[in-house]
Amino acid sequence: MIGWIVLIVLIGLAASIRLAPSDPARWHRGTGKTEVGEVQRKGSYAWRAEVAGDGREILAKIDQVAMATPRTRRLAGSVEEGQITYVTRTRVMGFPDYTTVSLVGEDPKILEIFARLRFGRSDFGVNAARVREWRRAIE
Repeated sequence: MIGWIVLIVLIGLAASIRLAPSDPARWHRGTGKTEVGEVQRKGSYAWRAEVAGDGREILAKIDQVAMATPRTRRLAGSVEEGQITYVTRTRVMGFPDYTTVSLVGEDPKILEIFARLRFGRSDFGVNAARVREWRRAIE
């Protein structure tokens, strides 16, 4: 009997993670910083660099790469808006990670890719790895 209860609780937990709604008002935002470089914290990774030329062309390339990433969908934004947020879910449990790609600054001349987890305390480096993969794909 206890085994069934544990199983039901685990299924419920898995379903709540996989089916948790993603609120664009909460996740469709960058860091608000303009310093170039990278910052890695538990559960998040941000990379910012100056862009030469039309930043929207670079943003469009990243959008193509992001949409080709397995289990990734666009949550909010567009190339025209200058900011796009994606949700990438883990294969087994469906944990959502959010990645926002933004053109920031006055011109804008800074490209920022900000990836973070929603559940837990550590992403085991998967957000940094995803950002680095996207960067390599556009270079």
